Amino acid sequence: MTKQLSLEQILNTGLETSTATAILPQVNQWLAFLAPSECWQHLTEYILKPSHPFAFHELLYKTTFYDWDGNQGSPPAWFPTDQQIQQTNIAAFMHELKLDSYSEFHAWSVKHRYEFWDRMIYRLGIRFQKHYTQIVDLSHGVESPQWLLNACFNIVESCFQAAPDTPAIIFQPIDSSIATLTYGELHVLANRVANGLVDAGFYPGDRIAIAMPMTVESVAIYLGIIKSGCVVVSIPDSFAPAEIGTRLRLSHAKAIFTQDCILRCGKQLPLYSKVVDANAPTAIVLKCNARTQGSGKTENSLNLTIKLRYGDITWEEFLSSNTQFDPIYSDPAAYVNILFSSGTTGEPKAIPWTQTTPIKCAADGHLHLDIHPGDVVAWPTNLGWMMGPWLIYATLINQATIALYYGAPTELEFGEFIQNANVNILGLVPSLVSTWKTTACMQGLDWSAIKAFSSTGECSNPQDMLYLMSLAGYKPVIEYCGGTEIGGSYISSTLVQPSAPSTFTTPTLGLDIAIVNTDGHLSDKGEVFIIPPSIGLSTELLNKDHYQVYFANTPASTLRRHGDQMERLSNSYYRAQGRVDDTMNLGGIKVSAAEIEQVLNTEVGISETAAIAVSSLEGGPSQLIIYAVVTSDFQESKVALMASLQAKIRQHLNPLFKIYDVVIVDTLPRTASNKVMRRVLRDWYQLEAVK
Repeated sequence: MTKQLSLEQILNTGLETSTATAILPQVNQWLAFLAPSECWQHLTEYILKPSHPFAFHELLYKTTFYDWDGNQGSPPAWFPTDQQIQQTNIAAFMHELKLDSYSEFHAWSVKHRYEFWDRMIYRLGIRFQKHYTQIVDLSHGVESPQWLLNACFNIVESCFQAAPDTPAIIFQPIDSSIATLTYGELHVLANRVANGLVDAGFYPGDRIAIAMPMTVESVAIYLGIIKSGCVVVSIPDSFAPAEIGTRLRLSHAKAIFTQDCILRCGKQLPLYSKVVDANAPTAIVLKCNARTQGSGKTENSLNLTIKLRYGDITWEEFLSSNTQFDPIYSDPAAYVNILFSSGTTGEPKAIPWTQTTPIKCAADGHLHLDIHPGDVVAWPTNLGWMMGPWLIYATLINQATIALYYGAPTELEFGEFIQNANVNILGLVPSLVSTWKTTACMQGLDWSAIKAFSSTGECSNPQDMLYLMSLAGYKPVIEYCGGTEIGGSYISSTLVQPSAPSTFTTPTLGLDIAIVNTDGHLSDKGEVFIIPPSIGLSTELLNKDHYQVYFANTPASTLRRHGDQMERLSNSYYRAQGRVDDTMNLGGIKVSAAEIEQVLNTEVGISETAAIAVSSLEGGPSQLIIYAVVTSDFQESKVALMASLQAKIRQHLNPLFKIYDVVIVDTLPRTASNKVMRRVLRDWYQLEAVK
């Protein structure tokens, strides 16, 4: 039976009468005579426009695939042409290997993973002072592989393979126009940072923190620290003083780069004062609206009015005038970055990235996001989260251009920057798309330069991802799921396979996964485990037992725990099912239930709390729900309690963690060993939602 549309149905979406009347015959003809996939391709190429109401897009999508098998997830909304496939980095790699299909390529990358990484290192042009004699040594087991034996290098050298006059960063400070920094200028600024560290008395191996927004200066600082042989400590600028202090303590940081304040939505948010309250070591302080010009000269329209602590210095005082610096070389296992990721306890895991981790970032960018030299890559993020360092390595090692917008990505001005910077690859967290869809702030823009989106940090919603694709005239969304301890993704998508909203198409090239059900058997639905080894996978934690966290009590000794639930669909695509443990992703930020509960349990009138994250039945970003047991004398309303708990989170954790609902209960469900059963609470809440 053929599905047909009426004029009334189309008009109900908000489309203009003249437009609806003109296109209806053609739409119904394609619906009647073309296969769904071919029909949809015709509709996206000849009918649907980003300016049309999204309800119209959604109507045609649902009508085209009205008899789609739901066991296959969402229907594909983008199909690569043969020409598009042949232009990808994956196709070039497959051609070298004389392989005919992507499935063969992934199978080869797993079976011959050492050759895969050897070839990948060559494709990326990774520079060595002394080349490795063996790609990997597994004498200590797959839990502790030793990559690139006997090599000596500094990974920052591989970030500057592009010609010096090639754009490295295109950026737009607040209330300013778009500007460009070349690879040569970025290199000079990174060298001046490295020399400044030496002049200040720091030595290779010293740990230097960064708590700043993603700016030209913070990128140069990041590269300069590593080029000098020091180690970056990544701290989100949104965290409260206590959380900043925890990360400084765990990393033993000897100094910190920060700003006086952050400009957001017309407000000046304090940053340096939070660093001071965190009892930070020596701080190098930048002005929040310094606009980089060329090789590090800055122009400031706002004077630094805060008084610095004794021993702290300004950016201008710190920055060396020496523009030359020979990199400090070290072995592959040397740390370059310490990042933090929440586990199930209150203290975050301190995860060191070694010199090999950036190779994973660059490989994923090269293959799964298909980054080519000259591409412009934007990803609203921060150096405090893994996607900040990931963006630097994936873009620069692939000789592309980083696009940085200094304002909030929730407003039209961000969309105009994406348009005017001719961004080719735009990454984001799903909750950001939800905001765009709700406010319609990205309407009327020309995003035709985009060849792919990418989504990470939290589960996405199919409707939101279809909306995102529509903004650029239907371009694929590369779902990208992994973690700090992976250096990238373990499951993703490609530009050589059809793209279906909110689904993954493949385990990442160079590794494989196993899905295990609650009985411990391989299944199509359950907990996902990574099959090591792979470059990028962590081999140690600074404050926890790495083996106990990732390998102990797994279904097989060769499987590595990650904590996600995954479903393999009938068409061999994958759909994320959230977390197995009590860790949650809130707005793309990973946090444990214990971290939140420790803060909320100190509130007056609270006996105890349990934090859970739930998604709607349609999937999508997680929402924070607090179950609260209050004291007998508690008199406040639920609204007042929610406000006070939100204030507590804002003050002591992160203002980006928003409470969606508070449920007051008499007791919390517990196991026989007195552990709170948060899974039961999730089931309760979701059951109430469907009533």
